[in-house]
Amino acid sequence: MTDPVSDQTPEAKTNAASQALEWRDGDMPYSTAFGDHFYCQTDGRLECGHVFLSGNGLPARWNEQGNFLIGELGFGTGLNFCETWRQWRQHREPNSELHFMSFELYPMRAEEIDRALSHWPQIDVERQALVAAWPEEPRDIVTLTLDAGTRLSVVCGAAIDGVRQAAMGFDAWYLDGFAPSRNADMWSPELMQHLYDKTVPGGTFATYAAAGFVRRNLQAAGFTVERRKGFAGKREMLCGVK
Repeated sequence: MTDPVSDQTPEAKTNAASQALEWRDGDMPYSTAFGDHFYCQTDGRLECGHVFLSGNGLPARWNEQGNFLIGELGFGTGLNFCETWRQWRQHREPNSELHFMSFELYPMRAEEIDRALSHWPQIDVERQALVAAWPEEPRDIVTLTLDAGTRLSVVCGAAIDGVRQAAMGFDAWYLDGFAPSRNADMWSPELMQHLYDKTVPGGTFATYAAAGFVRRNLQAAGFTVERRKGFAGKREMLCGVK
């Protein structure tokens, strides 16, 4: 499997400062920089399953191929990774590898990740392993081998730089930046084009976002885009294929 990390140039390996967080309703992190919560207030773990896993045809596709590369815009608390890893451990084929590669401008500290994810006992094993391996000062490219079949890479810095310099080979994308109205750069035509260019034929994306300009940017990049029912009363979400 192509290793997108190996193609990263020094320019992509930027140091990233942490952002100021507020904690709401106990352990719900809120970004003061973007004015938005990090995950669905109903249940972020279940939203991950509905939007990102099901929207990309997972875990069924894991039974059809051995190694699998997921790209993610916005690592945030690591919730999507932990829930994906949990399901991967249940469904993966022998001798297969999941490489989960996320692009994050403001990586959290380990204690912040731990606090945010402690809400879900279902991912206690994954949370504890991630927090134990997480560097004290995440910077450049954080690469963690978490078990024999699971590798995590978090590219710290602007997503457009990281994705542009990544190698081609992504099987699926989780598009999980803050709301398009609050973080338009994460949904720009340029970034969507880079995503398309780095995706294998038949590769997919899924996102909770359904804004018209997001759909148009994905279509203009070349993806076939489909509207589906959103999570927890949200009318629509988007998914698609190259």
